[in-house]
Amino acid sequence: MRQSQLFTKTRREAPKDEVAKNAELLIRAGFIHKELAGVYSYLPLGLRVLNNIVQVIREEMNAIGGQELYLTALQDPNVWKKSGRWDDVAVDNWFKTKLKNDTELGLGFTHEEQLTNLMKDYISSFRDLPFSAYQFQTKFRNEARAKSGIMRAREFLMKDLYSFSRDEKEHVDFYEKAKAAYVKIFERLGLGDETYITFASGGSFSKYSHEFQTLSDAGEDMIYIDEKKKIAVNKEVLNDEVLNDLGLDRKNLIEKKAVEVGNIFSLGTRFSDAFDLNYLDMDGKKKPVVMGSYGIGPGRVMGVIAETMSDDHGLVWPRGIAPFDVHLVVIFDKGGTAKKEADALYDELLKNGTSVLYDDRDLRPGEKFADSDLIGIPTRVVVSEKNLKEGKFEVKDRKSGKVEMVVKGELGKILEK
Repeated sequence: MRQSQLFTKTRREAPKDEVAKNAELLIRAGFIHKELAGVYSYLPLGLRVLNNIVQVIREEMNAIGGQELYLTALQDPNVWKKSGRWDDVAVDNWFKTKLKNDTELGLGFTHEEQLTNLMKDYISSFRDLPFSAYQFQTKFRNEARAKSGIMRAREFLMKDLYSFSRDEKEHVDFYEKAKAAYVKIFERLGLGDETYITFASGGSFSKYSHEFQTLSDAGEDMIYIDEKKKIAVNKEVLNDEVLNDLGLDRKNLIEKKAVEVGNIFSLGTRFSDAFDLNYLDMDGKKKPVVMGSYGIGPGRVMGVIAETMSDDHGLVWPRGIAPFDVHLVVIFDKGGTAKKEADALYDELLKNGTSVLYDDRDLRPGEKFADSDLIGIPTRVVVSEKNLKEGKFEVKDRKSGKVEMVVKGELGKILEK
């Protein structure tokens, strides 16, 4: 992508009504556009990051046997009435609407009901189990407050996976695989060191669920961490019984604010019973399917990364999910030498499979460097007449700030590292 052709522009200031750091940075850098409170559009740079995050999650869900599908956002009230969750008293963040014929519909905030109902057509025998299905789909939640940027939106992308098992043991086996997959996901996204498996309430389904909480001053949750064991407990469930269950000592726990970036929990037969989702076992006996639910919000993860991996100059994207691998910046000279060399380098990098944002705009160096820091691509390569006289390019690592002068022929090796 040539930056001169990118329709988005950087901004000095974020909208005055925006208070979340992640949204301020992403708006200023041209990654997202605020439509209204809790509703954001993803612009080209932002969509590239979001898609990269989605791909990491997709790969790890596929690795544990997940099958991707895509369910509808519009929901039939009759389906949800079976579980008791259509009533606004039970669920207070529904968005509801009506068709022209006055038929009421809902906009899905989760999909346990719809998928359980659908699976009645595909599960009848023990031979049909176990399996898991997942999707990346837009969810709608009528949040009372939406002041955390893309970390808590009213319309957002969610990866939700649901597991279907023959019994509790089979369910637990998959649950542990999913837990390990989540750990790997957050490691790949660059959040591994700051993200803790956190014990939380299992509600009516099980004694505990597991949240994945990333430390952040912008977090809405308070967790208590045992750093040696790399586990945490949500403040909502912290008591002597829980400490005893987990073998934790209260004096070893550190209180921290955090953002929930993912969660996994057992559903038992709660929805199977409501929808009569059963199977016949090897003896021909009818049994309910045991289910689990596993969620990650890619947009929320993106917001947390922007919130926690940034500095005074702008965003600092981890490699692998950044919008581009390299930010190529040319400093114009009267003879056009740098421009010709930068054009050639751009073509070469693209041929080698390196994704590049090429700042070919005729602007002052200071403006280009400020924009580059704000956008936060991991590696910046500067082509200038001065450095070309020595046969070198300037290479800067965005995270560490380290600058190297690299001989032209060695640039490929440096970028591979």
